[in-house]
Amino acid sequence: MRLVVDLNRCQGYAQCAFLAPDVFAMHGDEGLLYHPEPDETQREFVAQAAAACPVQAILVDQLDEVAPGKETSREQ
Repeated sequence: MRLVVDLNRCQGYAQCAFLAPDVFAMHGDEGLLYHPEPDETQREFVAQAAAACPVQAILVDQLDEVAPGKETSREQ
């Protein structure tokens, strides 16, 4: 999972920092810091944060690629 935040659109409402504090943090009154590739354990929190953003500044890229060395099992 990868995140991109449009910092020109972000207004510093801090809903993301409240809902996913391990991924987003406010720096001062209006500056947002975030981890662009959060751990998969944060997926639900990141989804809630993106949905709660009043200006929809958070884009979550859902990667469906299989990592090298990890194969998925499929029933045939």
